[in-house]
Amino acid sequence: MARALMFQGTGSSVGKSVLVAGLARVLTRRGLRVRPFKPQNMSNNAAVTADGGEIGRAQALQARACGVPPTVDMNPVLLKPQSDVGAQLVVRGKVQRAFQAKEYASIKPTLMPEVLDAFYGLADQADIVLVEGAGSASEINLRAHDIANMGFAQAADMDVVLVGDIDRGGVIASLVGTKTVCDKKDSNRIKGFIVNRMRGDPSLFADGMDFIADRTGWEALGLVPYCDAVRALPAEDAADLQTVSKRGARVRVVVPHMPCIANFDDLDPVNAMPAVDLLIVESGQSLPVCDLVILPGSKATISDLKFFRNQGWDVDLVGHVRRKGAVLGICGGYQMLGQLISDPDGVEGSMTETAGLGLLDVTTCLTSDKQLIEVEGLLLPENVPVSGYEIHMGRTTGAACERPFASIVGQNEGACSADGRIWGTYLHGVLSNGAARQALLNRIGLDTGSLRDHVEDVEEALDSWADHLEKHVDIGALLALARVVKRS
Repeated sequence: MARALMFQGTGSSVGKSVLVAGLARVLTRRGLRVRPFKPQNMSNNAAVTADGGEIGRAQALQARACGVPPTVDMNPVLLKPQSDVGAQLVVRGKVQRAFQAKEYASIKPTLMPEVLDAFYGLADQADIVLVEGAGSASEINLRAHDIANMGFAQAADMDVVLVGDIDRGGVIASLVGTKTVCDKKDSNRIKGFIVNRMRGDPSLFADGMDFIADRTGWEALGLVPYCDAVRALPAEDAADLQTVSKRGARVRVVVPHMPCIANFDDLDPVNAMPAVDLLIVESGQSLPVCDLVILPGSKATISDLKFFRNQGWDVDLVGHVRRKGAVLGICGGYQMLGQLISDPDGVEGSMTETAGLGLLDVTTCLTSDKQLIEVEGLLLPENVPVSGYEIHMGRTTGAACERPFASIVGQNEGACSADGRIWGTYLHGVLSNGAARQALLNRIGLDTGSLRDHVEDVEEALDSWADHLEKHVDIGALLALARVVKRS
């Protein structure tokens, strides 16, 4: 019979996602059938599954760590923010509708049966299910009808390991405070804790680990030093986007950070290259002189385009193009590059149409049906293999489509400008392909030589991260906490 253990955090971005991925690789290498599960995720970083749906990108990474294809049951409820107070609801991989945050409180109770059904389906395939919570375990304002953290742990009758991040400070207070804040029935579910991202001498926090254990009664399961390999793994939250200026870099790539940026792991393969300086430009800053500007995907193309203009980035981009700089627009970024974006059905809100940036002779009509598909083809005109996935609403047409970015099953995909310096595509993951990334960087004057596919870097990072966790986490104690799954 399958067992299960849940990992919750003292807050967002404490490292739960990559911790579960690393532990999944550890246990998979020990011969166990491992499956990842996250009842509810809020992220615009999504992956397309083989069964034709979408889930959080983090669960796709965790599935890779388990050596299995991602499925919609690994993340049955996905919330994709479209504004500060609204999001699109995806259930078992399929879009339901958009809603305001207050509405969701009334929707949650109807979702628990779907969440449990997905969980039990995974348990039928596994020796152990590693469950990831969302946000903070101590968000008592969201506890009613919760499906993401303690609400799910109670419904599925499983124990919890709490994860804290020492790098951000206050980890003792956040761990001990969670026990204080949570209802006793919930805090009794927590059996152990892990302190993540320790920098410096771990022995300096030995007293801290003892203090937390004494105050909470929880088992100290590990103090995990910071591991550089994690940087090669896809981040789940846009807040985790990090770029570091590299000494000796030969080209600069600039990415404007828009509020509803989506599938930003498209940037990881470029950011990982020593020869490339990738700079994320925040609001209030100008787009600096560079070789390539990438406009990434967006969950709300029209509102992000308005934000782009309000920053003055449209003027900066025109200057960049005049200097013969290159531009790559991916998905929503591709739509922005065109002449017009229309939204006759109000897919993104009340604005029915807006002028695009006018750099590609195409127009986009947003539609309520969503394209979710994995694809393979050729990057043009180099005719090198390219693969990726499409996850978008809308159809783009126009004269520039006669100069396609790629050929997919013999059909034109994307568009290019007449001078060959501006490229638009719906293909997420295009930069993960070594040959395609090499070809695109060669276009801007960077002789890279042969590049390998980014997935190889991810696999190496997962193995290195798993090796690291083997040394610093009591894996045997973790397994002992995993309860047998019993259907309610």
